[in-house]
Amino acid sequence: MSEALLIAAARRSHLTATVWPALERGDWVVCDRFADSTLAYQGSAGGVTRSELEALHRLVAGDFMPDLTLILDLPVAEGLARAQARAGDETRFERKDRAFHEKLRQGFLDIARREPRRCVVIDAAGGIDGVHQAVLAAVRERLKAKL
Repeated sequence: MSEALLIAAARRSHLTATVWPALERGDWVVCDRFADSTLAYQGSAGGVTRSELEALHRLVAGDFMPDLTLILDLPVAEGLARAQARAGDETRFERKDRAFHEKLRQGFLDIARREPRRCVVIDAAGGIDGVHQAVLAAVRERLKAKL
C-alpha cells in the first residue's frame, strides 16, 4: 500500500498544479496514467484491494475521473517482446513474471468492462497507423471532437 500512497500524493499534486487549472481554462488534458493504472498495477497485479484504492482515490481526487480512458490492449507475450525491443530505461515492471502481466492485462480489461461509457479498448496488436486511427476514432466518437 505504501507505493499506492506515494502515487496518490503525486497524483494530488499533479491535479492541483496542472490538471484542474488547465480544465478551468477550458484546455484539454491528456495523461498517460491515472486512477485506472493504479487499480490495475497496485490492485489487480499488486494485491491492494479495490476498496482501499477507491477510498484513496476519493481522498485525492473526490469524484473526479477522466471523460475518456483509452486502454491499449496487447497480448502479454507481444507486449513483453515490444518492451524488450525498446531496451529503454524502464525495466522495473518488464522484469516481473508473465503471471504479473496477465493479472495486469486482465485488470485493465476488467475496468473497461465495468465502465464501458468511459473506457474504450483499442487493439494495439496492429501497426502504429492502425492504433493511431483507432485512437482518433474513439476520441471523435466519445468526445465529439473534431480532429
